[in-house]
Formats: sequence, structure tokens, C-alpha cells
Amino acid sequence: MVGKKGGSKGMGAAEDAEEELARTPLQAIILADSFTTKFRPITLERPKVLLPLVNAPMIDYTLAWLESAGVEEVFVFCCAHSKQVIDYLDKSNWFGQPNFSVTTIESHNAISAGDALRLIYEQHVIRGDFILVSGDTVSNMSLSQALKEHKERRRKDSNAVMTMVIKQSKASPVTRQSRLGTEELFMVIDPETKQLLYYEDRGDNLKGYLSLDKALLTDNTSISLQNDKQDCYIDICSPEVLSLFTDNFDYQHLRRDFVKGLLVDDIMGYKIYTHEIHSSYAARIDNYRSYHTISKDIIQRWTYPLVPDVQFFGNSATKLERQGMYRAPEIKQSRSSKIGPFTVIGSGTSIGNNTEISNSVVGECCSIGSNVTIEGCYIWNNVTIEDDCKLKHSIVCDGVTMKSGAALEPGVVLSFKVVIGRNFLVPAYSKVSLHQQPIRQDSDEELEYADNSSGITESPSVSGTLDLLNEEERTELPDSQEYEVGDGGVGFIWLVSESGQEEEWRHSVAPIPVDKLVAIMQISNDEADLPNEDGAFLPPSGELGPDSITNDSNEDAEDIRDDSVIFEREVEATFQRAVEEDVTDDHVILEVNSLRLSYNMASADCAGALFYSVMKLALDAPHDSPNELYKNVVSTVRKWKKLLKYYLPSIDEEIEVILKFEEMCLESAREYSPLFVQILHHLYDQDIIQEEAILDWASEKEGAEESDKVFVKQSEKFIQWLKEASEEEDED
Repeated sequence: MVGKKGGSKGMGAAEDAEEELARTPLQAIILADSFTTKFRPITLERPKVLLPLVNAPMIDYTLAWLESAGVEEVFVFCCAHSKQVIDYLDKSNWFGQPNFSVTTIESHNAISAGDALRLIYEQHVIRGDFILVSGDTVSNMSLSQALKEHKERRRKDSNAVMTMVIKQSKASPVTRQSRLGTEELFMVIDPETKQLLYYEDRGDNLKGYLSLDKALLTDNTSISLQNDKQDCYIDICSPEVLSLFTDNFDYQHLRRDFVKGLLVDDIMGYKIYTHEIHSSYAARIDNYRSYHTISKDIIQRWTYPLVPDVQFFGNSATKLERQGMYRAPEIKQSRSSKIGPFTVIGSGTSIGNNTEISNSVVGECCSIGSNVTIEGCYIWNNVTIEDDCKLKHSIVCDGVTMKSGAALEPGVVLSFKVVIGRNFLVPAYSKVSLHQQPIRQDSDEELEYADNSSGITESPSVSGTLDLLNEEERTELPDSQEYEVGDGGVGFIWLVSESGQEEEWRHSVAPIPVDKLVAIMQISNDEADLPNEDGAFLPPSGELGPDSITNDSNEDAEDIRDDSVIFEREVEATFQRAVEEDVTDDHVILEVNSLRLSYNMASADCAGALFYSVMKLALDAPHDSPNELYKNVVSTVRKWKKLLKYYLPSIDEEIEVILKFEEMCLESAREYSPLFVQILHHLYDQDIIQEEAILDWASEKEGAEESDKVFVKQSEKFIQWLKEASEEEDED
């Protein structure tokens, strides 16, 4: 082959290969896992990727995003329940789309991501760089920048085999879990090159501390130790990733085996890099809590355009109304019923008299009786709920019937076609199924992670009737306590071992109980900080230089970020989680108190940070005029008044709130500037800010520069009115 002018034959071949690679369509692999212990007993009957997420199966969100991101060929790897996945895709509109092909690859022997990728390698279908995701991924990110960075690194270094997508997501300081219910993640990243140098999931680290190799400091000019990032489980991979799994049969899991294996392998020199997204959305449904969180994010439109009122393959569009409420056009709703904010009602559903539904998703063709209360629940399709039932923070699968007067405590999961009898109360965190609880774990497990920490015991409980079960589904069971699901009920309540109780409330769709948070905080307060194996303490998260171990305390302090700024961000994130997950004031107080202790902050700091969070929430709510913004403030303050008052024990804290409001009006929230007096008056009327605090604030400003007295001057009439009222009281 003759090279191009000015180049050798080898150079021409390389350029032709590069041109051929550029013409290769962008490909993606979706791992459509089936049996997952974290979603049992639901996944005994239906694969996880086909479970409804708001108003479409999970896999439709993944496919819709990949299509919008420019992917042209998708290979869906199916294992257990593979026929259901293939049949669904065959009947859907995904097959036959122009410039977007979907191909299924089926195996009944693969039980891990490693097995899946080895089989795909043998198929010889991947011809270049590809996107690797699971079928429970929800995202709206553009892949163009991440792909560009990946390809540029590959041109310079062929050992750059993977780019992992990450985003900021600080774990709760109390539970050490992210808002998705996943364990706190620790990563070491080169701040210049974005190369991943260390990866540790808190759930995999049982030592209670991190042990970093000193070579990380000696071999790198600077590193950043971070625990405020979320792994989005979106990977851009080179073809070598598939061959690496083939060459290493001990690689089963993408993170615990493959990623960690490459990070400690000094011989081959393969490298993994990170790409952090900021304004885009990306998350994976790993457990019931992440199912709940991502559902709320979809309803609150963080995933736009993948939202309920926008039509895409697989979903049934609904109409967006005020306060984040979505309703399909073909529903029957009694005039006396109430549908609250952030609620989705599917087509063909009927709602009876005096029924109240809030912060919930109700699927298609459901029948909901009168005097029913549904709060924070996920009701799937064809569900019947008779009169006087009460449901809180639970999942109700297709075909379930709840007889009149039945109730679900928080965290309950009712699997397909279960019947709950009249006036029966299902205990918190119970799982009820038509299937008897397996005596042994199935070998067919989730592709991404084989979950060996499940709390399911081997001794099943029995209740209801066996009439609906096939002979082959029945097993010889040891003697066990019999539970009932009420008069006319059908179903088995699965027992949970003592060790599995914590797993249930940590990963449930229900808010974590206050007593559990108190217990966690007590344990944290009782435990002293532990040194590592060398007796040295790990420095706080941030950039570390090679000589940081020998730096004195004054030099180290220069590299630590402003604690007050970090504290305010942490409080804001905590408050945002409370809003999204409908958490009670008591939960928020516990978390903020924990942050206060961690950062050594005063009550005034808490008051200012929470006030900022509340006002930002009102500002972010839809409004077209100052009057509508003021109404947002009134409703938001009313809802969170108790929380604000808790951190205003004295005049000093109230003054701090006024100063924080001034700061917002001048800098981050200037829309509030013309409303300053009106909102200050409202805070006074609501007994959040007292007269004395307002007068003291004005008095302190008397000697200030004119630029610092803008809002005092705006408030002159109000301040004068307060003074006169105070003088009249003194005279009386």
C-alpha cells in the first residue's frame, strides 16, 4: 500500500485505520440483568429492567437516552427471564428504527458481568470504542465531550482503556449513604489528567479506615482524595476491555474485580480515567431507595426530556399540571378526592370519594376506592384498592388487590397478584409474594454485583392459600411460624434475618426512621477516629501533595477549603434530599446537627444555612412575576416554619437570618431585592423574626457605609412602625 504524499507506508496504514475507526458506528452494550436479590421477590417473576419506572419500563429510559446521545448499535445482553426481555423488545418500537439498531444476545449460563462480556467478545460484534451500561440506567447526558476526551487520550496512550462517568453527590453524614442508597465512595483522582488512581466502596471496606499506598504520593505530583462523587455506572470502553475479561477469568464484577484489578496492576499499565458531569443527569437503579430517588427526579424533571409529559418509546404521556402533578386524560376522579403535588396518575385509573394521594405514582387501569390515603407510594398497573385502605411509602406491583380497611406500613413491597385481606395491617418492611420464600439463594444473580449480603433467611413463612401456586413452585418447607395476610388474603410474608433488618430500612422507599438515625449518631459519637495500619491518620478530602505528610498543621490548613462554605453546601444538599424524599423535620434536624458537630459550627450558622436553602427552594419554584415569587415564599416558609424556628433560639440567630437574606438579595438571589421588605414583614408576621432582632439589625447598620444600608433604607417605614409599636407597649 502506498502512503500519502509526504508519509511512509506505515503512516498511511495508520491513517486509514483511523479513518475506518471514525466510520465505525457508535456502539453500546446494555447488561439486562434479571434475578437480583435486592429486588426480590419482585424479580422472581419479572426481570428488573422491565419493572415500571414512573410511566415506562426501566430499559426504555436507557434505550431512549442512548438513541438521543448518538448511539447507532445497541446489544442487549439477556440472562435470566431473557424471553420476557426479548419478547418485550420484539413487540416494542425499538426494533426497526432508522439509524438505531437493537440486537439481543441471550445466555442462560452467565451469572456476572464478566461472563457476559466474555460471551460478547466471542460474538465479534464490537468493532471499536463502546458504551457499557446496565439496563436500569437513567440519563440525559451528552456523550460527545466524554467520547472526545476518551479518543484523544487513546491517541496519545493506547493503555487508556476506560473512561468512567462520575458526578458530585455527597453521602449523608449520618448514614454514610448517598441519596441513591449506595455506600459512600472513596476515589483518588489525578486533578490534572483525571486519571483514576484508587477506588473503594465503603461497603467493600470492612476495616473502618482507608489504607493508601505511599506510592500514590511519590509517583504523582498531586492527587485528590474524594468522597463526594457518585459512580454513574456509565463507562466508555475500548475493545481491549472485552479481551481483558477474556484473559482474566477471575474478573467477574466491573468494579470490584476489573476496575480494582487494573488499578493495582503495575505490569500491563492499563489506565482508567474519569469524566465528571455537572448539569446533566445520570444514575443507576441499584436498590429500592434508588428506585424511589430516581422516580422523584423524573417527576421533578431533572431528567428532561425523559419526563412523564414528553412522549418517547415505551412511555404513555401524561399532562403536566401545577405543583408537579401529572394526569393522563382518561381517568375518573371524584370531585371530593385530592391529588397532591409530585404525583402521577396513569390512564384508565379511577379514584373514589374523599381519597387523598400525594407524592405517589399510580399506574394504568387501577381502581382506588373511597376514603383511601396513599402517601409516597408506587402503585403499578391493574391494582385494586378498596375503601378505607391506608398506604405509606410502599411498592404495590401489578394485579395486587387490597381488601377494604387494609393498611401498609412504610417499606412494604407487595409482589404481583398478592391479595391483602380485610382490615389487615402489613408490618413495616415486609415483602409479600405468591411465591414461597426460597430455601436457598438462586445461583442466578444480578449481573453487576452478586449480592451475598442479602438478609433473606432460609426458613420461609407460610400464609394464605397455595391454590394459585403451581406444583413445581411448591417446596418442602421446614416448620416455621405461620403468618396471615388477613381474611381472604393470598400470599407469603418472607422472613428477614436479624442481620438483614438494617439492609431493609437502609434501602427501602420509606424514609429512614428517626430512632435508627439517633442510634447511628450515638454510635458515631461513641467511636473515636481510627488511625490506619501505620498509625497515621488520613488527611481530609482534598488535593494532596507528595510532601503533605511532613507539612506542619499551619501549612496543611492552607490547603483545606473554607469549612463554612462546605457546611452551607452540605446543609443545602441535606435540605434538598428532605424535599425530594418527603423527609420529616425531625430527620432534617438530626442530619443538620450531625453536620454542625462535624464542622464545629454554631447555631447561627445552621440558621443561616437553612434559611438560604428554604429561600432557594422558593426561588427555584416556577414563577412569572414578583407577586408569584412572593407567593412561593409564603407557601415554602409555611411548610418549613417549624424547622426554621428550631434553629432560632435567640435574637442572635434571627439577626444572622436577616444578614443572610441581605447577602442573597445582593449576590445569589437578586430577584428577592425588590421584595426584601415584604418578605421581612412576612417573617415577622409568622413569628420567625422578632421585633427586637429587626431593630437590633437596623441599629447595627447605623454606622455602616451607605452601600451596606440599602435594605435598611428600604425598610425604614416598617422599622419606624416597629419602633412606635414598641414605644406604645413600653408606655402601657
